[in-house]
Amino acid sequence: MCGIVGVVGNSQTTDILISGLKKLEYRGYDSAGVYLNDQQGHDVLIKRVGKIINLQKALTPQDQGQAGIGHTRWATHGEPTQDNAHPHFSQDQRFYLVHNGVITNFAELKQKYLTGVEFRSDTDTEVAVQLIDYFALTEHLNAQQALQKTVQLLEGSYAFALMDRQEPDKIFIAKNKSPLLIGLADGYNVVCSDAIAMLDQTHTFMEIHDGELGVITNNSVELTDHNGQPVSRQPYQVQMDANDVSKGTYDNYMLKEIDEQPVVLRRIASQYFQSAQSQLSESLLTALQNADRLYIVAAGTSYHAGLVGRQLIEDLADVPVEVHIASEFGYHLPKLSARPFFIFLSQSGETADSRQVLDKVRKLNYPTLTITNVPNSTLAREATYSLPLCAGPEIAVASTKAYVAQIAVQAILAQALGRQKQLPAAQDFDIVQQLSLAANAIQTIVDQKDYLQQLASEYFAHQHAAFFIGRGNGYATALEAALKLKEVSYIHAEGFAAGELKHGTIALIEDNTPVVAFILESQTAAHTRSNVKEVLSRGAHPLIISKNSLADSHDQLVLADIDERLMPILAVVPAQLFAYYAAVERGNDVDQPRNLAKSVTVE
Repeated sequence: MCGIVGVVGNSQTTDILISGLKKLEYRGYDSAGVYLNDQQGHDVLIKRVGKIINLQKALTPQDQGQAGIGHTRWATHGEPTQDNAHPHFSQDQRFYLVHNGVITNFAELKQKYLTGVEFRSDTDTEVAVQLIDYFALTEHLNAQQALQKTVQLLEGSYAFALMDRQEPDKIFIAKNKSPLLIGLADGYNVVCSDAIAMLDQTHTFMEIHDGELGVITNNSVELTDHNGQPVSRQPYQVQMDANDVSKGTYDNYMLKEIDEQPVVLRRIASQYFQSAQSQLSESLLTALQNADRLYIVAAGTSYHAGLVGRQLIEDLADVPVEVHIASEFGYHLPKLSARPFFIFLSQSGETADSRQVLDKVRKLNYPTLTITNVPNSTLAREATYSLPLCAGPEIAVASTKAYVAQIAVQAILAQALGRQKQLPAAQDFDIVQQLSLAANAIQTIVDQKDYLQQLASEYFAHQHAAFFIGRGNGYATALEAALKLKEVSYIHAEGFAAGELKHGTIALIEDNTPVVAFILESQTAAHTRSNVKEVLSRGAHPLIISKNSLADSHDQLVLADIDERLMPILAVVPAQLFAYYAAVERGNDVDQPRNLAKSVTVE
């Protein structure tokens, strides 16, 4: 959720840190700070609450460094204050530390080792940096040794970047469960929690695995395990253009990413079908075919994509599927089938709740697949198999194109498994054609921006609540549509199964309450229209989104006909634009909504 950047060996360290922090703004944050050391005896720590521009304004031309670390914080322990912002420092001001993650036993460690220390913050991170200082002083350890001693005591998650005033030409790192990368540049090196932060400096990165520590200088990287044994690892290239994370001519990333969805679908089709057959590995398809039940594990938007994926997989591959919320599944493991297979959906590949489930099922020796937008992410590395979303960088906190990509890749997986089993439903399903039709249909939707903006203003921008209803995939779409609206516009929004209205929730309908109905499947279309009449008779202001073959002349938005199982790919797009335009009209920060983070790396 937070963001880490670090530089060692470059005279432009200040500019690189600020630029990197700006590129990590999408992750969500409430404060930011940097520690700079020029390696000539001058150093400075500057922290500010709020946006990075506040930090920038506090920097002077004299605040330069040859090395430094920076951080954007999303509050977990303590309120968003300057004292609680990172970097944190030891009481003798020797050590400076930035941290992503949550240390669950910080209170016990504080009580056991640090009763004589005067703390300046409420954070678990300050406990860690004071511990490092404590061991350095009491056991006469250097920074690397003190960090190693400290992490052996920690429980929870962390990505650390540490600087020592006595060794200002080094950055010391450690990782467990939270993302952290080393970037290898020309004559200097960097660290970051996301490669996006440093793509303008290098495309060559090195992974750090859980339990590992490292020492980074301008021309060297040394990795060890938690026992101090050397670790050898080859770097890899990140195939991403720094321009991919630019807004270009758009005012907001969210609108840019909505507009990119037709391109994403075409890219997925070309990546997965370089010939008539999908490019999925035989071993993956065999492992899926051997399973008697699939378990999709996800959170938030990815969970909603999983609900759509369930029908695709059950219809095309004839295998039972369960969809579970990661944060619940990890602590309340259900009775599993005899031969389960687990599928993890995650935009970032770093979702802590899903990672916790993955750890558990790996210990049970069950096969796993991660479908993610970040191929080198933790969930991708640690699963048995991984598949890329090919959506390109998604910067806006509210996910749009990754959701559409998740459904598309699940459809490809379902078709490939069904054809492996020689099932007629899969043989008759032309996924490449359907993705092409969907791309064209989405382009038609986004070309109607003026009309959709008018609808957003009429139905949502001036309301305090809105409801979305549907059946089958329409219900799954209603859940995602409601989430988008509440995420960026702050309007209370709920998605309901249309048939459940009369079982209690119709009591929420008041005069002029917006109710969006998705009519996407033939077998329930008439029933959903009946539900619309029920809310209309109670004063609601209904807005109907239907597929062309099921449309009525009074429907506000009619979508092109594609396979009903893929209709959520189309139906979600107007809902994304409703949320976007309602948020803009209400004056909200669309890309960085309050209290939210892009990568949820804490449980």
